Amino acid sequence: MITIKNEKVGNIPVLHMSKEELFEKKQPLIFFIHGFMSAKEHNLHYAYLLAEKGFRVILPDVIHHGERESGYSEKELSSRFWKMIVQTIHELNILKEELVSRHLVLADKIGVVGTSMGGIVTNGALAAYDWISAAVSLMGNPAYVRFAEYQVEQMKKILPELDLKEKDVQEQLELLKPYDLSLNPDKLQNRPLMFWHGAKDQVVPYKFAHDFYQHIKSNYESEPDHLMFILDEKAGHKVSRFGVLQTVAWFDKHLQPTIQKV
Repeated sequence: MITIKNEKVGNIPVLHMSKEELFEKKQPLIFFIHGFMSAKEHNLHYAYLLAEKGFRVILPDVIHHGERESGYSEKELSSRFWKMIVQTIHELNILKEELVSRHLVLADKIGVVGTSMGGIVTNGALAAYDWISAAVSLMGNPAYVRFAEYQVEQMKKILPELDLKEKDVQEQLELLKPYDLSLNPDKLQNRPLMFWHGAKDQVVPYKFAHDFYQHIKSNYESEPDHLMFILDEKAGHKVSRFGVLQTVAWFDKHLQPTIQKV
């Protein structure tokens, strides 16, 4: 039986999922980060399949989403996009420390995965933390600066009256650089990383992630099974069932303990 608890870790609302008989025992841990304008409950199908494999799964609400909703419109949330991402990266460490202190985690078996905005968070977290053992980026983007510049250009086309001051844009880009995995590929340290993307995705175009994948492929020559890019030619900005199952298989392969602890 799978147990789901709605609780707060610190002041962060999370869904906490695990096999019932393992709930109070140390397990490999996976954080699942939802997308923009979504909430933690919307990804329970991933969490259920992962929990069935023996993982503890934590699904937090990103700031201004779900139980933390602030009443902002989509436009107002869009202007806070990168601040939400950076805050979520910081909160991942808070969540991890709390769960480790409760003796619920095998500290060398921690994974991060997310969809869209959550996939972007996943890439930034890899740049920020060496305690992540494996990761999956679903419709995410490791090239923070390039993607932010792309977003600015798109906004200028859609809203030509928008007054974006170059100084403010540059300051924002500087703040993103430490979390930009494409600018800090050495931070990856050949950890297992899988990308899934739809070729027809217009929200987060796959090119940014695929360019990064091509750039780092040579680093993985000694461990080619630690890096994968799945491009679904028919898909847009929605993960296919195949992508969901590949996510579960990736963590099952790379995050399970080699020796089960009694």
